[in-house]
Amino acid sequence: MMTMTVTRRISNLLNHAVLIILGAAFLLPFLWMLSTALKSDAQVLLVPPVWIPEPIMWENFVRAINTIPFFRYMGNTAFVALMDVIGTVLVCPLVAYGLSRLEWKGRDALFFITIAVMMVPQEVTMIPTFILFSRVGLIGTFVPLFLQSFFGRPFMIFLLRQFFMGLPRDLEDAARVDGASEIRIYAQICLPLVIQGLLTVALFRFMFAWNDFLGPLLYLRSADMYTLSIGLQMFTTMYRTEWALVMAAALLMTLPVILIYFFVQKKFIAGISFTGIKG
Repeated sequence: MMTMTVTRRISNLLNHAVLIILGAAFLLPFLWMLSTALKSDAQVLLVPPVWIPEPIMWENFVRAINTIPFFRYMGNTAFVALMDVIGTVLVCPLVAYGLSRLEWKGRDALFFITIAVMMVPQEVTMIPTFILFSRVGLIGTFVPLFLQSFFGRPFMIFLLRQFFMGLPRDLEDAARVDGASEIRIYAQICLPLVIQGLLTVALFRFMFAWNDFLGPLLYLRSADMYTLSIGLQMFTTMYRTEWALVMAAALLMTLPVILIYFFVQKKFIAGISFTGIKG
């Protein structure tokens, strides 16, 4: 018994050591970004690199905010991300419910097509989508950046379908016996039970929309409508890149995502684990 206890403790110790090392490796880029954000221009490209700046340039954050209209760009980014999340949360669960809980002819074929769409690279549909938005006069607006979410995102539909398939059928059968409509079963019974899935897909879409660079680059024309990802490019000129300001702005841009993740991390991790074991 003593030998088994010692073996278990050594195993736990090794597991934690490996996790700490891996965690430190993943944390390293963030620490480098923080270090660079606090450096002077002379220290940024020194070889060997300097990890602890001397002196610490806290004013880099103020300079980064004042160099570009940071808060305007943050507001634009937040609006696009919020609309993207709203579209995803409204539409994708409804489609996923129909593809998992309802029996109708052609359901499996439509789900197969939905999954097949995930295999099409964005580069293939980028030009036709741009032409479509151009012909309806939406270029230069925020609409192309989030409109597609109101028609469903295949990957998010797939994730939510996994959640719905894990719910017991007895819930629906009991509700139908009581005379509940299909919409009521979806909204009041099934949807509250997949809140982990909703938070998971919402966080995925928020992070994608918040960090998206290609979409704003293609569709936005006015500098007042730029997002933070476009704003970071303004620190790069023809002759030099102000890396300290880039890292300071990037760090400020990353903080909202980090804070949101800390608030929903338990639900998010549970959601990812759930989708991995339900098929």
